[in-house]
Amino acid sequence: MSQVRVRFAPSPTGFFHIGSARTALFNWLYARHTGGTFILRIEDTDQARNSEQFLKLIYDSLTWLGMDWDEGPKPDGTGERGSFGPYRQSQRGEIYQRYKQKLLDAGRAYEKDGAVWFKLLGERYRIFDDHRKKEVEKVKTAPVVIDDKIRGQVERQEDEDFVIFRSDGNPVFHFVNVVDDIEMKVSHIIRGEDHLSNTSKHVRLYEGFGVTAPIFAHIPLILKSPEMGQGKMSKRDKGALIEEYQQRHFLPEALVNYLALLGWNPGDDREKMPIADIIKLFDLPGVNQSNAKFDGKKLSHLNMVYLLEQPADRFLVLAKEYFARQPNGAAVMANEAYFREIMLLAQPKIKSVDELAPYTVYFFTEEYPIDAKVKDKVMAKGDPKARLAELIAAVAGMDFSSDAAIEAGIKSLAEGKGLGFGDYQAVARLAVTGTNAGPSITSIFRVLGKERVLTRLGKFAAMA
Repeated sequence: MSQVRVRFAPSPTGFFHIGSARTALFNWLYARHTGGTFILRIEDTDQARNSEQFLKLIYDSLTWLGMDWDEGPKPDGTGERGSFGPYRQSQRGEIYQRYKQKLLDAGRAYEKDGAVWFKLLGERYRIFDDHRKKEVEKVKTAPVVIDDKIRGQVERQEDEDFVIFRSDGNPVFHFVNVVDDIEMKVSHIIRGEDHLSNTSKHVRLYEGFGVTAPIFAHIPLILKSPEMGQGKMSKRDKGALIEEYQQRHFLPEALVNYLALLGWNPGDDREKMPIADIIKLFDLPGVNQSNAKFDGKKLSHLNMVYLLEQPADRFLVLAKEYFARQPNGAAVMANEAYFREIMLLAQPKIKSVDELAPYTVYFFTEEYPIDAKVKDKVMAKGDPKARLAELIAAVAGMDFSSDAAIEAGIKSLAEGKGLGFGDYQAVARLAVTGTNAGPSITSIFRVLGKERVLTRLGKFAAMA
């Protein structure tokens, strides 16, 4: 295989969409799989909508996801790397003018109504267009045959000349993309299926320049999950923006793993795959033709699996980074050993780091909320007030040295009353945490300590 050169060409006109991230990932994976080059090219010719803030977001998002680029603007804004720049279309005006002149000189372009049009080759005839309500000029041309590495052989028809420079002097999308891909020696164009309709124009432009077109591979669209409705996932849909996952402290490797499987199959049923394995196995024949459905629950589950497997020290770093951004600093100000113990109790129970604050709030304050629905449910079953009074009496003399010792103490109390462990657990948990979820009640008792447990049990009993 000749040197693979692929490109990701986003526009800095909005937030970073999950579909854009998936397109970037497939290009990056193919470059890494083949030992090729991954180019970042910025399509910033829309002066009205471009934003340096959105440009920085592109750099930051790609970096967070671990997709380093070999050529393109440096993420710190200090220049570029690569020999085929500039890598921002707004800085490539002279190149576009030169290529326009090539077409004009070759008779493959002409001026009309202040714009510049690309001229198709073939017999011309005129026909009345019912949709546009006017007579238009058509060109008899053979269909454009696109040998797409994912879609298979696709035929499309171009039968009208088309604009390549608008009357305001600015080049159109089709023209600049083809010119940039020629200049940057792009070998494979991997992009969304929605761009397939543009490809016949691009092929004709390559022919006009006397250049062989790159290899095309159009990846499937990402559709909304069923609960979101029908159609392509848009930037307005929940879970559609990469920033959401950064803000929720998802693990980037979990998101990359999920995105890789959103339209690509490694050939088996594996879901969790290290990036080295994904790079090794990724190839264009493994990309599906059918559209991929986004599944937020599946992504959250995969993130949870990754969290469970994090070494304790890394999980603690993630937890500290998360709590440092929270308005209440009680958690990060807590004793180091105490904080560590609580976080490692929480690690097997949460799906994402942003669940840590609500999941552990009662460990860091005596003003934790009492869930009214949980309280109604717990207090309506059996005789919880009697169990609470019995528990208070027993805890005073209970061994709190280990979970096993606390469990033995509660079981002994229950057996003495002819009851089960569960008869005490629900009301105990409600009293000391305000809810019905969390680590085991024995772990909660041990970490809080006998004095705090007795205080909380007594306070709850007084108002129950």
